[in-house]
Amino acid sequence: MTTREVEHEITIAAPAPAVYRLLAEVTNWPRIFPPTIHVDQVERNGSEERIRIWATANGEAKNWTSRRTLDPEGLRITFRQEIPAPPVAAMGGTWIIEPLGDDASRVRLLHDYRAIDDDPHDLLWIDQAVDRNSRSELDALKKNVELAHAAEEATFSFEDTVLIDGSAKDVYAFLNEAHLWPERLPHVSTVRLQEDTPGLQTLEMDTHAKDGSLHTTKSYRVTFPHHRIAYKQTTLPALMTLHTGHWTITETDEGVTATSQHTVTLDTTTIHTVLGPHATLDDARTYVHTALSTNSRATLTHAKTHAESRR
Repeated sequence: MTTREVEHEITIAAPAPAVYRLLAEVTNWPRIFPPTIHVDQVERNGSEERIRIWATANGEAKNWTSRRTLDPEGLRITFRQEIPAPPVAAMGGTWIIEPLGDDASRVRLLHDYRAIDDDPHDLLWIDQAVDRNSRSELDALKKNVELAHAAEEATFSFEDTVLIDGSAKDVYAFLNEAHLWPERLPHVSTVRLQEDTPGLQTLEMDTHAKDGSLHTTKSYRVTFPHHRIAYKQTTLPALMTLHTGHWTITETDEGVTATSQHTVTLDTTTIHTVLGPHATLDDARTYVHTALSTNSRATLTHAKTHAESRR
């Protein structure tokens, strides 16, 4: 069997311990790495952890479970996929962070992998996916660390919640069945929903803004019946460089609580173009918050009506 070993590296203007901490906090990866859609920490025992990752590779959505060993003293994180997604037969590697003085570091990302049945075509596909994702991850890591302060100012999260006198299953079904949204949601014009792998959806959607304009977005969604749908938007409006979130459905003594959560990073370079020459970061934050919250609350309100009508 052919085992390929490759290495990518990048130099970052930040202390090595700070870079390590960012890599160790795996639940933040959808905000850091463009290919990553969603990450769940399945279990943790000392320095060992088991995580499940959903990410895109060469434009295709994949998911896998990995085990990681964290070494904060050595500034190393090793990882090994438990059940790789085809066509990968085996995949593992190591993050190595090397100090370059007090305020700089070198990050090396090592991979070793094999293709199922040693297929040369599949191995080439993996070569391309690993190279593309590794470069993307390292570039995003560099940008995120070096611009941490600016990103913090431009990044914010918020939630909208409604109480529903219905079943969690019916609320979840409304949110999961996005292909029916053009019939159910006034602000949605058209939807293209693809789910080749159960629980992993590609959602393209045309929606109407308040001014009547039409906006096209694309998201990857990870579904967890009947309580959560996590997503990452990959085709974004001009004012955003990041948009992740999740729908959460929780049964309580009072009924079902349905929540829409958003995390957004604003594109500070487009604020004046989109909102005018005198617009501020706060103006952009208010504008985006209002737009997303309006659509979320509309969706939750219609989900409430749908679920309560089925009692």
